Amino acid sequence: MHWSRGMNDMKIVKSDLQAIAVKPDQYPQDDLVEIAFAGRSNVGKSSFINSMINRKNLARTSSKPGKTRTINFYLINEQFRMVDLPGYGYAQVSKAEKDKWGHIIEGYLSSRKNLREVILIVDIRHEPTDQDLMMYNWIKSFGFSGLVIATKADKISRGNWQKHINIILKKLDIKDRSLVIPYSSENKINKARVFEILEPILELEDIE
Repeated sequence: MHWSRGMNDMKIVKSDLQAIAVKPDQYPQDDLVEIAFAGRSNVGKSSFINSMINRKNLARTSSKPGKTRTINFYLINEQFRMVDLPGYGYAQVSKAEKDKWGHIIEGYLSSRKNLREVILIVDIRHEPTDQDLMMYNWIKSFGFSGLVIATKADKISRGNWQKHINIILKKLDIKDRSLVIPYSSENKINKARVFEILEPILELEDIE
């Protein structure tokens, strides 16, 4: 049994950091499927992953935005992987470093056969940046569905969610409102919903 079902959501029962990579020959060499997460360096990707897998600090969080320069592969239930892509958009990083990260991300997106979906992480409180738009269009160009997780939803009132989601929809030119999911790593808002979306993508729907 790989999944255990609670009253409101599925729960991860095992998770490990499997690999840290900057080039394809460092990726895990097996057939397990992967879902990757992209986003700006201070947007909370690592906190999102930790909250999804019920770990406080498995995914590496950094006090210095822009410090994560690798692709981190997290093995979940020995069955699939969540992949944390290098953060982008930190102003104090040199252009050479930014270009390097871009090549790392592009190499993974363009070559990884295990990859099933790439999800953009944004901060619900702020309008997506031009770099977010570039990344989103990049993700769509590779044929992925364009899912967006809008983190830090606990930082604004629920009544203001739709106003902020409308800003995200407009900036990223998203027509389908269901593609943007408000989320909180602090109190697990919409964790069950995210798992419901991931399950069929990972082809795990037959697992009890």
